[in-house]
Amino acid sequence: MVVSPVALDPAATSTDLSNADVVALDRKNVFHSWSAQKSLNPMAIAGGSGSTVWDHDGNTYLDFSSQLVNTNIGHQHPKVIAAIARQATSLATVAPAAANHVRATAAAKILSHAPANMEKVFFTNGGADANENAIRMARLHTGRDKVLSRYRSYHGNTGSAIAATGDWRRIPNEYSRGHVHVFGPYLYRSEFWAETPEQETERALHHLRRVIQAEGPQSIAAILLETVPGTAGILVPTPGYLEGVRALCDEYGIVMILDEVMAGFGRTGDWFAFDAFNITPDLITFAKGVNSGYVPVGGVIISGEISATFDERVFPGGLTYSGHPIAAASIVASIDAFEEEDIIGNAARIGRDHLEPGLTALAAKHNVIGEVRGRGVFWALELVQDRTTRTPVSADYMGRLKVEILRLGLLPFLADNRIHVVPPAVVTPEEVAQALRIYDQALTTVTM
Repeated sequence: MVVSPVALDPAATSTDLSNADVVALDRKNVFHSWSAQKSLNPMAIAGGSGSTVWDHDGNTYLDFSSQLVNTNIGHQHPKVIAAIARQATSLATVAPAAANHVRATAAAKILSHAPANMEKVFFTNGGADANENAIRMARLHTGRDKVLSRYRSYHGNTGSAIAATGDWRRIPNEYSRGHVHVFGPYLYRSEFWAETPEQETERALHHLRRVIQAEGPQSIAAILLETVPGTAGILVPTPGYLEGVRALCDEYGIVMILDEVMAGFGRTGDWFAFDAFNITPDLITFAKGVNSGYVPVGGVIISGEISATFDERVFPGGLTYSGHPIAAASIVASIDAFEEEDIIGNAARIGRDHLEPGLTALAAKHNVIGEVRGRGVFWALELVQDRTTRTPVSADYMGRLKVEILRLGLLPFLADNRIHVVPPAVVTPEEVAQALRIYDQALTTVTM
């Protein structure tokens, strides 16, 4: 049974401030990411509880964005908030070179849900530097340089992580060396003229093999993949694809890195998204859902083989806040709550029994929905002008749709021509039903 979050009480976080006051102060002083600064009009959020947030003017919203798809445990979970407070009063910070009980416990908790071949955890400040350090480990372990990743991907905004990213954000930031991109499976918009999932898998793997051969297997350190690409469209891999990538990595001596930053810790209804597939990676990166972003943290879960590379050899990487005790305490409390409250199971049931049938029913009603795809609490509605041509809807349509969804009381996650339906893993059936009514009404009201 999922425990209720801190009682919903917008008044508890209210002040004399208005939304306009907060936005004015923000616009004066804050430089926002991924944005042209002049035209910004950010939403002011004052507080939250479970799957709900509210602003300074008393408006409440169902949070079906999970902020940046990271508040898996919901807003203000009481056990996590209490653990952060306790740790802050006992030891607020400690250098990463020290041994610290809460840090070691956090690593042990994470490893208890990882594959048996995983032996160590290297803590970072977030997902981008987790991928950065995983790439570093793979290069040093293999003595090779190149990293293969997909065009439809996002791996973070640091040197190698952004170069490994496939989407448009990579192009003005390509300062890192040795990155090669491939197309992965995406049957709805197949790059391989495939008509079935089996064809898509076979042809995507053939494409990957040929790129490996053309680049020179002896030059490739790692293949870095989001297990389920998130920002790129919640692209659940076609059957056999990830197993085929694992086989290619084994054949050519390439390290398999799975980026579980967005998909891990309950998002797909499993502890890790790859749990649904018959594979074991060499390195796993995580962040976001491990503590729902309550305190910045991420990390790399390292196989015994790769960890042993650095038994007698210095690993040339580190961070001042690696394994920060307050972040570690939030991880321990989060994983305890996941286990004790069956939050992973809740995410799986919500996906199977409520989101999948509810979103499928929406697609039957609204021709603008070209495809529904996802797992757990990780779903996407791909919106098209025409189901036959699959032409994406316009940016103007998406903008008007977002305004209407917000007006109806739901905080959405929209990307390109998609609605990403990504509530916290603690979401209730009643909240899902409310969200489905809002999506339905918005799709009815907003026309092309």
